[in-house]
Amino acid sequence: MSSTTTYGVGSLEKPEFTAATRIQESFVAVAEKRMLIWLAHRTPRWINSDHLTILGFVSQCLAGVCYALARWNSDMLLLGIVCLALNWLGDSLDGTLARVRNRQRPRYGFYVDHVTDTVAAFFLMGGLALSGYVHSGIALGMLIAFLMLSIEAYLATYTLGRFRLSYWKLGPTEIRILLAAGNVALWRNPMVTVLGRQYLLFDLGGVVAIAGMDLMLVVSAIRHTARLYREEKIA
Repeated sequence: MSSTTTYGVGSLEKPEFTAATRIQESFVAVAEKRMLIWLAHRTPRWINSDHLTILGFVSQCLAGVCYALARWNSDMLLLGIVCLALNWLGDSLDGTLARVRNRQRPRYGFYVDHVTDTVAAFFLMGGLALSGYVHSGIALGMLIAFLMLSIEAYLATYTLGRFRLSYWKLGPTEIRILLAAGNVALWRNPMVTVLGRQYLLFDLGGVVAIAGMDLMLVVSAIRHTARLYREEKIA
């Protein structure tokens, strides 16, 4: 039965909410889940999910700041790895902690997590664009591709009740690992030679990332459109 909440004049119907099924099939998903549950059971009681969400958000924004500052000091790339690790801790543990403690707020958690992810992605890619280690157009292309793929995932969550956290065995944790490895490679040498020509390493990686996310978007959109068509076919 739906409940009614009054806001000033009139009332708004608050429908029943059913949390979407989470789909996490990345390479490290099984081991990561065990580790997060272990950490959740040992997290001090005064730390709650909101604290971890803030940690994840601030850490990713600071990773972007590190990229921007790396234009003048390459050691900031190594500090950026620390920020990425803290981002993983906050962003991955907040939901697990809520589930372990049975303190879940599915609508609030879903909304806040992904609004902060969107803003933090802007800071991360903005920092890359200012770093000098990747052309700004490629950094912008990665941000746009990420946001387009995110929108598709959120639409699928709403229409199909399935929230996909990974694509083709790659999830947020794998992306952080690749970024961290890329930071070390940049710190050592920002250039890479392909077929006798030199390119910025993150330009090459960015083009691959854009192509991969675009392909994921197209495949997912086709599959989900076909499924929704079959489920709501008009006789």
